[in-house]
Amino acid sequence: MTIKQPLRHAIGVFDSGVGGLTVLQALRRRMPHRDFVYLGDTARVPYGRKPPKMVAEFASGIARFLCDMGAEALVVACNTASAVALPGLAETCDVPVWGVIDPGVEAATRASHTGSVGVIGTKGAIGSGAYQRRLENRGLRVWAQACPMLVHLVEEGLANSPEAELLVRHYLSSRPEIDTLVLGCTHYPLLRPVIQRVAGKGVTLVDSADVTAERVEATLGGPPRCFVQGRVMHFVTGDPLAFTHTAHVIGGVEGDIVPLPLSELAKAEAEARAL
Repeated sequence: MTIKQPLRHAIGVFDSGVGGLTVLQALRRRMPHRDFVYLGDTARVPYGRKPPKMVAEFASGIARFLCDMGAEALVVACNTASAVALPGLAETCDVPVWGVIDPGVEAATRASHTGSVGVIGTKGAIGSGAYQRRLENRGLRVWAQACPMLVHLVEEGLANSPEAELLVRHYLSSRPEIDTLVLGCTHYPLLRPVIQRVAGKGVTLVDSADVTAERVEATLGGPPRCFVQGRVMHFVTGDPLAFTHTAHVIGGVEGDIVPLPLSELAKAEAEARAL
């Protein structure tokens, strides 16, 4: 598989579906001069219900594929994959790799004044304990809650619906007194108004997409003196039409959308295992 024109200092971004597009949007706002290659593994979504070893294998194959496409840096725009695959990717990849968990933890640590924070996310992300361990290691008291139905609401265009508020109130009903809440899923920024209303004005919401983009920009640098708008290419393992429809629900998609057979990723996974 080839690209008609070579990508320019590309950053590879991947997620199990469309939620990572919120991270891509944050990256593009900060680095509009960069080219991006986004991979949505929609044929195998969701990652949160799959064994960690399987998710790690998926991630290694995707990372290899994106690097072959010209990516000079990688952003794992998926909380589940960040939790279970990031250490391995950091060791095996020849390019810088960022996840979305550590930047969120750092931002929550800065934001909290009382030392009591909360984390909401998918079953996979919360079940891994990745956020909890990192926050507790910083001396914070942590409440965590899996919110499995919120992703479906967002993708159905119901982020501002009464149903969304009902579910958010249900998921947050057991929370103790906290002053900071980490949105530990890339879909959740679309629910920010509802979550803020339910959590209360005194609770600071931490969106890992924005802080991840901030960290990546700080490392890779700002735009060059001679600015040229960057391009975006999307690879999708599932139905491109379904991807496009859902992507428009969460804020739109720009650039070419290319179907990617899973057999291509299987080759990349085999190559990654052979390293």
